[in-house]
Amino acid sequence: MTVGNEPRRAGEPDGATGPVQRPPAEVRYADELAALRADDRGPRPPGWALSLRAARRFVVGDPESGIGRKFVGNPSLVDRALVTLATNRGLMLVGEPGTAKSLLSELIAAAVSGDSTLTVQGGAATTEDQIKYGWNYALLVAEGPSTRSLVPAPMLRGMAEGRLVRFEEITRCPLEVQDSLLSLLSERVVAIPELTGPDGMVFARQGFNVIATANTRDRGVNEMSAALKRRFNFETVFPIPDLDTELALVEAEATALLRRSGVEPPPDRDVLEVLVATFRELRTGVGEQGGTGVGPDRPSAVMSTAEAVSVAHAVGVRGWFLRGEPGSAADVVACLAGTAAKDSPEDLARLRRYLEQEVPHRRGPAWRALYDARHLLAG
Repeated sequence: MTVGNEPRRAGEPDGATGPVQRPPAEVRYADELAALRADDRGPRPPGWALSLRAARRFVVGDPESGIGRKFVGNPSLVDRALVTLATNRGLMLVGEPGTAKSLLSELIAAAVSGDSTLTVQGGAATTEDQIKYGWNYALLVAEGPSTRSLVPAPMLRGMAEGRLVRFEEITRCPLEVQDSLLSLLSERVVAIPELTGPDGMVFARQGFNVIATANTRDRGVNEMSAALKRRFNFETVFPIPDLDTELALVEAEATALLRRSGVEPPPDRDVLEVLVATFRELRTGVGEQGGTGVGPDRPSAVMSTAEAVSVAHAVGVRGWFLRGEPGSAADVVACLAGTAAKDSPEDLARLRRYLEQEVPHRRGPAWRALYDARHLLAG
């Protein structure tokens, strides 16, 4: 399979051609990874594609070498994560939704294994077959259990190939599915009782490990067992601490998304500043712009950086395709309700109170335009 423009396959609709919407990290940053591998002289853990130092440079950036910064966070977190993965313990990234846990796991997997696609997406319907292996039932019936009829899942492939496996939203899985990882992380082997001889045991090769993610808001949904927790080192990914850093990240990500969506002008900087500040104030309940109010009510919805990027993308699409111009503060109001009022009807009232009571104290034409457009808030 090739990524990018490729001929339409038989049976595909006309709209099936064109670039992939979001290639994996190892494709998006193939040139940087190739350059790092060519210059890498550091010691590599067994099975790794890069040394720890080169993998760190890939994630946190190295301007002198032309390597862009991809994860906005504490570099020491990246150091600890890489060190953990070089041991026999798994890595658990926890934090609020939208703090780039999945992005960090993807970047690390691309740097360490050259492949970030061995991924298990956790959920209530996730089964052990989706983690370890399943069967091609047509071949199973015709030939019986064999390596031909075996369908390896990400964990079995990761062990056999010596690669990192990503397990997203692990606490969304039932407890019995989570605990199927116990023997994998302890014994580093998958037993396939249906097969006999050497094929009945798959031992992990050098380079195999697991990166799992979990949202702190999901704690209590399917809390991990103490036995499984002992197989992981836990690292917390915190929200971006300051406005300027978050604004720069939202601008860069939104600009890239808008370009891929066919939007020609970049987002308006003043509008983005209002958007990011609004998200931060709603997220923390504390005003940052010098207003006289005591701060907005915190909505129960997640007002994360990732959600801010999504709204900035929608604002730019709305402004360009409806009016042929960059999005405005009025577009911010129109797009906010779908983000800020997901979990509770009261969140919409909280957002309305913020626009009516807090925004008037802010200075600047973009803030004034946001206040003037408050009537556009849906609901």
